[in-house]
Amino acid sequence: MYTAYLLLGSNIGDRKAHLQQAISFIKQYCGSMLQSSSVYQTAAWGITEQPAFYNQVIVIETLLEPTVLMKTLLEIEEQIGRKRTIKYGPRTIDIDILLIDQLVIQSPLLTVPHPFLPERRFALLPLSQVAPQLNHPVLMKSIQLLLTLCADQLEVHELAPE
Repeated sequence: MYTAYLLLGSNIGDRKAHLQQAISFIKQYCGSMLQSSSVYQTAAWGITEQPAFYNQVIVIETLLEPTVLMKTLLEIEEQIGRKRTIKYGPRTIDIDILLIDQLVIQSPLLTVPHPFLPERRFALLPLSQVAPQLNHPVLMKSIQLLLTLCADQLEVHELAPE
């Protein structure tokens, strides 16, 4: 059994509905959801001339091996209409694996922990909401400390619950 920390993001169409649809598919195909952060609105990273993202971290418990989990998440992205045309471009849904337990994985398909996690406020802030004391398995620093040390100045705002 694995505990996986996933970052969901959407900036095309009904962003909140895309996040909910992703969660529904993840529960159906990957495992049970243990926790979820609030939804945050974030300015686009990389290519900034595009709509703002809604981001959310969910924590799941899964029996899927990490590479199988990644393949399943890519299939879910496709089911929700993800088209990979422009790197860092607009997307209906993006599902990233941030961490899986304390595993360190480097393969052509999957790198865990996510290599840019310490540099991205839009990932660290919702992750710190659900797992502030969790240690990054390579840097050996808590998520809360990584957030404090993060130089990223991108605006990230928690959305009010509906």
